[in-house]
Amino acid sequence: VSAFLLNRSSDLEIKEIKEDEKLKTDLDKEGLFDDAHKKEIPKYPKRIGVVTAKTGAAIRDIITTIKRRYPICEIYVFSSLVQGEKAAPEIVRQIKHAQKYDIDTLIVGRGGGSIEDLWPFNEEIVAREIYACRIPVISAVGHEIDFTIADFVADKRAATPTAAAELAVPNMRES
Repeated sequence: VSAFLLNRSSDLEIKEIKEDEKLKTDLDKEGLFDDAHKKEIPKYPKRIGVVTAKTGAAIRDIITTIKRRYPICEIYVFSSLVQGEKAAPEIVRQIKHAQKYDIDTLIVGRGGGSIEDLWPFNEEIVAREIYACRIPVISAVGHEIDFTIADFVADKRAATPTAAAELAVPNMRES
């Protein structure tokens, strides 16, 4: 059971959530969430790409985790806005740009925030670009409780950016 306090700003939020649910249903019907289309995440990658903001905890956590677990892996950062109206087209542009490199896995995401902060990862253009990406994509948006359309389209979902780094590389100490 959900309860909403309706006022001008929450009316807009409810409209956006309803549009998000419709888009999610439409993309699911098109097959963008089907497991049959999911690419395998390489077990021993040589190069990892990361589409996220170049500053902030998310990129620091990803780099630190990869370097600690699998220091022989190269990391390419494709800096992007990750919130606001201009973020979705920039995320798409950086996913396309990453495909010009010989990258084994691509992490796309950001740290936590409000639903508004995470909204670019619910945009149709981002979902379609993740789906079309020839590189296996790990979605790393927000924290454990956050879900976006990008999570359903990606080849793998990670609960956090740190968890994405752990999924992307083995732990050399355990190998």
